[in-house]
Amino acid sequence: MHSPPPPARAADADASTAAAAAAAPSLPPLSQAWRFWLKLGCISFGGPAGQIALMHEELVERRRWISERRFLHALNYCMLLPGPEAQQLATYIGWLLHRTRGGIVAGALFVLPSLALLIGLSWLYMAHGDVPLIAGVFYGIKPAVTALVVQAAWRVGGRTLKNGWLWAIAVAAFVALFALQLPFPLIVLGAALAGHLGGRLAPQSFLAGTRGGAHGGAGQSAAKAPPALIDDDTPTPPHARFGWPRFRAVLLAGCGLWLGAMGALVALQGWQSALAQMGWFFTKAALLTFGGAYAVLPYVYQGAVEHFHWLTATQMMDGLALGESTPGPLIMVVAFVAYVGGWTQAPFGPGALPLAGAVAAMVVTFFTFLPSFVFILLGGPFIESTHGQLRFTAPLTAITAAVVGVIVNLAVFFAWHVLWPQGLAGRFDAASAVIGVLAGVALMRLKWGVLPVLALAGLAGAGWRMLLPAAGG
Repeated sequence: MHSPPPPARAADADASTAAAAAAAPSLPPLSQAWRFWLKLGCISFGGPAGQIALMHEELVERRRWISERRFLHALNYCMLLPGPEAQQLATYIGWLLHRTRGGIVAGALFVLPSLALLIGLSWLYMAHGDVPLIAGVFYGIKPAVTALVVQAAWRVGGRTLKNGWLWAIAVAAFVALFALQLPFPLIVLGAALAGHLGGRLAPQSFLAGTRGGAHGGAGQSAAKAPPALIDDDTPTPPHARFGWPRFRAVLLAGCGLWLGAMGALVALQGWQSALAQMGWFFTKAALLTFGGAYAVLPYVYQGAVEHFHWLTATQMMDGLALGESTPGPLIMVVAFVAYVGGWTQAPFGPGALPLAGAVAAMVVTFFTFLPSFVFILLGGPFIESTHGQLRFTAPLTAITAAVVGVIVNLAVFFAWHVLWPQGLAGRFDAASAVIGVLAGVALMRLKWGVLPVLALAGLAGAGWRMLLPAAGG
């Protein structure tokens, strides 16, 4: 029988364990970090809130690669930018850990698994979407997606519309889109002007602070947290310090990549070609995504459906359903839009439709996310120069309020096309209404996750179509 260790040895062992726990982790090898970012890209379901909470749990609590305060500081900057904040946060932390290549790999691996999956699903949709079972699944998912958009409007509105000024801006944005059909960029500019004027007339109504605490696990106190690799008082690493030569180099590299890609598309097929127009259109969309993907979807709809006719309104809703059910940022729905557009426009001829769709999806993904990388690599050194808290300006607060009206308009648009598929003069689709109401109750009342709701809605739609084909229209 073994005797217990002497008290002195036990105390030494306990002290050694405590010291190891208190020590900051060492810089992970680049290969280990890349494996983590790839894993994150494959499991990042749940929208930006879920993705940021997952990163917080992994990077702050478990791996301790970055402290709570530095994580929130980076997040606050990403929340100010147009584009997907979760992907930008991954890029920022990857850059902070492993320089420029670490940021590029982290941001790219956050997106690439979703791109590959969406290309496969888009091919299945275009090649076999008329199979009754698959058509039934999409029939059930459409009203559930409408409920998701309603939930998004409710959630963003509850967090944003705190006074009459902001309510008025939201209502005006809805009317401008729904009744006047004004272009989305004009609404963003109008909201920014209203915020500028409102900030002078009623500054208290346009004050806004950090939104970091709204993201799930990212709001915990770090007072007793063990030291992190990038801790609260860790000096800014040399590669993250601001310098004008580096700033100019990043800016020139970003502009050069954009001009090179766009020039290649124009040289190959001309400015009016589908691929060149997609690159130009989605560059503009990438610069307008304040407030998340739901805010920019009306702009994508205006261009892709109404102006360019790359896809139909029904296909747009199906694409949003696919975007909701795959990992990665929701703005990846643009890959589906591009795939369908490449398939229908056939830039490589009628015998290469799957290739055209895949190339279009990759082209649009490049132009959509390039600005996000440039924003992080350009602005990161500014942000690292101070660890104080960032605040929203009055124009950005007004834009956030306008986003609520934009999302409500999107919900009305989806409900219109789902409940009256043949137009308001046609019949009312009662089955879709029932599925949509049940999905809304599950999401907003029972707090179910997105994936279970979409899965059950798809099963309900498939069952309805198989049992009563005439009921689906």
